[in-house]
Amino acid sequence: RNGPRNHAQRSAENTFPCLTRDRKIKYSAFRLDEFRLKCFISNQFMKQYSYFHINFKHKTMKKIILSASVLFLMSCAELQQVVNQLPQGTSGIGNEQIAQGLREALNMGIEKQVDKLALENGFFRNELVKILLPEELQKVDKTLRDVGLSSLADEGLRIINRAAEDAVGEATPIFVDAVKGITFNDARQILLGNDNAATQYLQQTTKTQLYNKFNPIIKKSFQKVAADQIWSNIINKYNSLPLTNDVNPDLTDYTTNEALEGVYTMIAIEEKEIRTKVSSRTTDLLKKVFALQD
Repeated sequence: RNGPRNHAQRSAENTFPCLTRDRKIKYSAFRLDEFRLKCFISNQFMKQYSYFHINFKHKTMKKIILSASVLFLMSCAELQQVVNQLPQGTSGIGNEQIAQGLREALNMGIEKQVDKLALENGFFRNELVKILLPEELQKVDKTLRDVGLSSLADEGLRIINRAAEDAVGEATPIFVDAVKGITFNDARQILLGNDNAATQYLQQTTKTQLYNKFNPIIKKSFQKVAADQIWSNIINKYNSLPLTNDVNPDLTDYTTNEALEGVYTMIAIEEKEIRTKVSSRTTDLLKKVFALQD
């Protein structure tokens, strides 16, 4: 009753009450065809929309998958590039092998740098390690220069450094033995530390031992180069001056500590060279170990 045809007939009767029955039927058929056409168009539109929507989603998904694939491949390529830049052949290095590499670097510091200190003027002409007068004797130096004894003051400073140079030359085997006996509890941490981490560790663990062995050699060198006589003369001259307080410094102790500081300073210089310059790694062990900290 309420279908499209009856609806079209009632619409025609209500819209055109003056039409004849035949015309009303024709008008109803026209309205029915119009209704069917609208339904057909609507149906076709929905089909096209569904096709377009599905096709659009399919293309969008393809683009997403393609983009993700490109990003993945780029990431893989970058990762491979990073891997290629990593040091080769370092995967199986343990604490002991790293410790051996650190010892070799310290020994190289002794051979290449500390040996220079044993040469004449090795301390005196090297501003990094030159031994200056202790604070107690600086006023002695100034006073001697003020009264015209500059040459005596110069000789006093030079002879201290000369004693250190002589002592280092004789004590080199002590430094080598100290390096051989050093134990690294965490060699990898020291390797990955700062530019003088191994030298600092050497200083912390051997300074007292080295002082006890090095001090007698310094004392012997003082006698050898006549430093004890020269400084005895200097101090006597100073103490004899009016308006001065007598001084009696322990130059052997002071020079021992200053000379040890110079030794550690020169070892640290070579350690930094090995850490920062691949060309300074002259053995396979050094190349393999220090590649880990690059």
